[in-house]
Amino acid sequence: MAPSTERELVVTRVIDAPRRLVYRAWTQPEHLARWWGPKGFTTIHCEADIRVGGHYRFGMRSPQGTDFWKRGVFRELLEPARIVFTFAWESNDGTLGPELLTTVTLDEQGSGTQLTLHQTGFESIERRDDHVQGWTSTLERFAEYLTTLGG
Repeated sequence: MAPSTERELVVTRVIDAPRRLVYRAWTQPEHLARWWGPKGFTTIHCEADIRVGGHYRFGMRSPQGTDFWKRGVFRELLEPARIVFTFAWESNDGTLGPELLTTVTLDEQGSGTQLTLHQTGFESIERRDDHVQGWTSTLERFAEYLTTLGG
């Protein structure tokens, strides 16, 4: 097994939107349903009780028609700077995969926001790399969605 530091993911992106708007778009279900998932994916289910200890469950459909489900619990919400939640893939029979811990940190950068996503708990480098692609595309979609909201 690879050392734990090799099984961590860090993705950083500067977003051209104020930090409070970025935080709201990440923590309000009506926004989450519009951007969650990689480009080309469609949100088919968005259930989120966004409070510390609150649960979420998202379903998304790939362009090929495959459904993917994930769920977790919000562990920390520090407006407008930090969001911490667990993340686990859910199989068709409802069993959960390994639980990952995801931390999103939002720092002001001029009139924009530097978003840093840190995810830990991957069972392999390959699984981590799958998430690199997914999160990179998801954050591109998130940034595009924020342009529709204005400042």
